[in-house]
Amino acid sequence: MKDLFGKAILDYQTNNFTEDLITSTSISDEDEMSIEYLFRKYEDMPLLEQKAMQLATGKILDIGCGAGSHSLYLQENNNAQIISIDISSNAIEACQLRGIKNAKVQDFMLIENEKYDTILLLMNGTGVCGKLEKLPAFLLKLKSLLQTGGKILIDSSDIIYMFDEDEDGGKWISSDNEYYGELTFQISYKGVKEVPLDWLYLDYNTLQNAAFANGLKCELIMEGEHYDYLAKLSL
Repeated sequence: MKDLFGKAILDYQTNNFTEDLITSTSISDEDEMSIEYLFRKYEDMPLLEQKAMQLATGKILDIGCGAGSHSLYLQENNNAQIISIDISSNAIEACQLRGIKNAKVQDFMLIENEKYDTILLLMNGTGVCGKLEKLPAFLLKLKSLLQTGGKILIDSSDIIYMFDEDEDGGKWISSDNEYYGELTFQISYKGVKEVPLDWLYLDYNTLQNAAFANGLKCELIMEGEHYDYLAKLSL
């Protein structure tokens, strides 16, 4: 793994920014991703993210924090302890340079003996799960990190809209027993391509059913303008 996503974030933070990321998926063509947007302030966040910021309380774990914009806002505007983690060492270095106090390189699946009041997984938080078959283990790990009365704030999108309709209104989905929200996601930066990674978009009903099956409550907090949603999972 070349950590191109983190390298782009660190380049922007250290004024070495010259070009945006190029992203593509197994069902979509190449598109530009603005690095500047990853450094957005609260007023530039989607309403779903703003809502998550309002609901985050207590000891907070920000999983996949990226450039750290959510953590930074909460650190400055919420009297709470925030732990910001990402598997990208470059992204974490950028977070530290931005003044985020508790940022570290960490795979949340390897965390042991820690409990949190709020766990944040934003910007398609289900993506890091990768595959639908991994969802039970993903949810059970999150559950193990929750304090009694705690909550997981997670967002995703139902990407069924990206598939063509037939004349009867049905969707053309090529499937080898795969869930339609399972994609591969690839990043290119400064002419270098990252190894494609598995990335999971979950429709709300699938998330809700999986949550219930693994001993979690699931509540739809808010729906966005483009098939996206924010959900709250709790014990």
